[in-house]
Amino acid sequence: MAVSPSSASSTIPPAHLLVVDDDTEIVHILSRYFSGHGFRVSAAGDGVRMRHVLDSEAVDVVMLDIGLPGEDGFSLTRSLRTHWHGPVIIVSGRGESVDRVVGLELGADDYVTKPFDLRELLARVRSVLRRASAPPRAEAGRLWFDGCVFDPQSHSLTGPHGELIPLTSGEFTLLQIFLEHANQVLTRDQLMTHVHGRDAGPFDRSIDVQVGRLRRKIEPDPAHPQWIKSIRGAGYLFSPTVRQI
Repeated sequence: MAVSPSSASSTIPPAHLLVVDDDTEIVHILSRYFSGHGFRVSAAGDGVRMRHVLDSEAVDVVMLDIGLPGEDGFSLTRSLRTHWHGPVIIVSGRGESVDRVVGLELGADDYVTKPFDLRELLARVRSVLRRASAPPRAEAGRLWFDGCVFDPQSHSLTGPHGELIPLTSGEFTLLQIFLEHANQVLTRDQLMTHVHGRDAGPFDRSIDVQVGRLRRKIEPDPAHPQWIKSIRGAGYLFSPTVRQI
């Protein structure tokens, strides 16, 4: 018997959001709102409970507060980036620039300050999920630059000596944009649109932070970058020769 489109779509499990926050009111608001938009929502009040959920269930995105009892959100972000590869969004009342930079440096995919607009937060979550789950383009092949091999099909980057270079989903997308626009100057706004699906605000340094993280992973000398060059007053330029293999 043929399966109707509506029946087929109903078999697709909802995206699983794990909210890590010890504020029960915030957890209630987020659980109610995201459940109403088709998400499955779990909650954890600290790092111990967060790890228990991640070890026992498939989670698609973690939404993480900084001010947690015991191990704080920055430490948990560092741990997640070592042991888990899904998207991480920090949602915190600490809105200072230095906190945003630290969170992004540690590998968070996005940073949202409290109080937040629920619609914007929903858009941010959907954006990181689209980026994390986007299938490679059918025509995309492996790309070579200065001994490194970028493979969009296997979502991997191999270094000059055959070593695997781990990249977060945001770093992978950023590098792919650079490779596809090699030797072209890309503005911060263009990169923000490609990577985060939104424009950069006047004080938004998330792209600069991600560029810095990517440099540390791929540049022979990150202190003196030769591949991802800063173009004063313009943006960034990826300078190596890129060829498809």
